[in-house]
Order: sequence, then structure tokens, then C-alpha cells
Amino acid sequence: MGNGTILVTGGAGYIGSHVVRQLGERGESVVVLDNLSTGFRDAVLHGTLVEGDTGDMALVSRILKDHQVDTVMHFAAHTIVPESVSNPLKYYRNNTANTRNLLECCQNAGIQHFVFSSTAAVYGEPADPNITEASPTQPINPYGMSKLMSEIMLRDLAAACPMRHVILRYFNVAGCDPQGRIGQSTAKATLLTKVAVEAAVGKRSQVSIFGTDYPTPDGTGIRDYIHVEDLASAHLKALDYLRKGGASVTLNAGYGHGYSVREVLDMVGKVNGSPLKIVEEGRRAGDPAALIAIAGKIREVLGWEPRYDNLEEIVRSALQWERKLLAKNS
Repeated sequence: MGNGTILVTGGAGYIGSHVVRQLGERGESVVVLDNLSTGFRDAVLHGTLVEGDTGDMALVSRILKDHQVDTVMHFAAHTIVPESVSNPLKYYRNNTANTRNLLECCQNAGIQHFVFSSTAAVYGEPADPNITEASPTQPINPYGMSKLMSEIMLRDLAAACPMRHVILRYFNVAGCDPQGRIGQSTAKATLLTKVAVEAAVGKRSQVSIFGTDYPTPDGTGIRDYIHVEDLASAHLKALDYLRKGGASVTLNAGYGHGYSVREVLDMVGKVNGSPLKIVEEGRRAGDPAALIAIAGKIREVLGWEPRYDNLEEIVRSALQWERKLLAKNS
């Protein structure tokens, strides 16, 4: 019996579109559901795009039936942490309530496999910056909590029905398709690498460093940056794992080492050929000094091997895409 179709929610967004592209290149049957509130129609390079909302249970149920879906990859979510603090119900509606509705549709349709896009924000401010999957989950903002609540729903549903899942807790996603076909086009982005390359091409006048007095080698925060291409390949590995009968599992998605804010900004300046204008500001509430994934489990369980674990390569792909966007919109 052949494999069924894969439904990718939020597949027109930054990470989802890279996964859709890799699935399509591998010959998988894909249907994308995206309301295009933050995604882009032209980022969907493979499969069928259905414009609609994940919370629309009638639509989701119809897609699952009409396209003979057996696997769901769920990316659709709001992801801006400060916005989640100022408008928490928006996040609980879209990230949590809509996920609950999606899961009910999956249960009713007999979906076999579910891959969930989660986040290291579920860990909050850990006492130990080196984070394993067993580290305490203590979110400090509604974004992290909305994702953790979805994880718990998945766990409880797995105990009640045959559907198995892989939860991937992303660390700091960066970079773009190395061939420059798709990338991060999100307006008002807050991810450091995206902000920095926007400054490099003149879309922003400066870049702020929030906190220069952390107990780190250069005083700035350290994060585990993972290339979006490697993160996308982890989703395909998760799919293969589930198809082979793998048990439900939660995995950190990171490289296992970090770069400081200053190192990232210096690399953007180096690749761009001129330094960025940097403004040093005070620490932001809720920013830990360092967050590093202990990432051996994802390699062991999924057989995942990253190909782009290189800061210069991450920055070069992001800058290439930003220049392409600038040329397209000028």
C-alpha cells in the first residue's frame, strides 16, 4: 500500500514552505492549507494550495477526506513573542484552540501520523542553559504556553487513539533556501538574522543589541541557530520515522552549540562587506544569557545529520534572499 497525502498547515510560511519544497522534490503528494495572513502564495512550490483557516473544521475535514491524507505536518501559528504578551488571546485562539480543532478532525479521519512544530520557548528561562528534552517546561510568555498546551493535547490524544506524533522543539531558525528560490519574507520580523540582513541591505537603519553584560565571552546572549534547510530535513526524517512505526517522541531541533548576538552581527557585516550600525541597549525581560539544545536525541532517533551547520553559510543564504527581495520590490 502506497503512502497517503501529507497535509501541511502553514505551508506558505517561512519554515513550512521549505518543508513543502523538500517534500515535493522527493515526490511526495502534498496539500497546503494556509490563510496567507503571514504566508505567501508564491512560496508554495509544490502540491496543492488551499486558502483557508486551520480552525475551520468543515474545511479541514473535507481536505483530509478528498486528498486521502494520512499525515499532518502542523506549522500554522502566530510566533511573535512580544505580541503574544500584549494580545495573549490571539495566540491561544490560533495556536491552541485551532490546534485542538485540527486534532479532532485528525482523530475523526483516522490520521496516522502528526508532526508538530513546537519551540524552545516551552522551556522558559532554564537554570541550565544546556537544554535536554527532559528539562522543565516553564514558559514565560503566551507564545511558549500556547505551544506547550498543544504538545499536551497531542500527548493525551496519543494515549486515546492510534495516531503517533513527532514534536520538534525548534531553537533559533535562520537562513534560507541555499538556491534562493524561497526564504523568509515575513514583515516586521523579529528574528535576529533576518533583522540583521535587513539592516545590511538598508531596510533598517541599525540593529540593537539587547544586553551586553551577560556572563558570556563577549557579554551578549548566546543562542543555538539552526539553518532552515536542516530543520526542514528533520521533518522529512520525522515522517520516515513514523512511517516505519516509530513511537511518539519529542525532540530538540538544534545543533548543540551556539553563537552570540555579536558573532552573528559581525558575520553579517563580513558577508555583506561592510559593518552594521549597532546600538547597544539594556537587557530585555525574559532573555536568558544562553540557550543551547542538547541535540543528540534527534540524531539518534531520526538518523538526522545536519548539512548546513555553519554560521557563514546561514548568513550568506539569508543575505542572498534579502537582496533578492529588495530587487523584487524596488
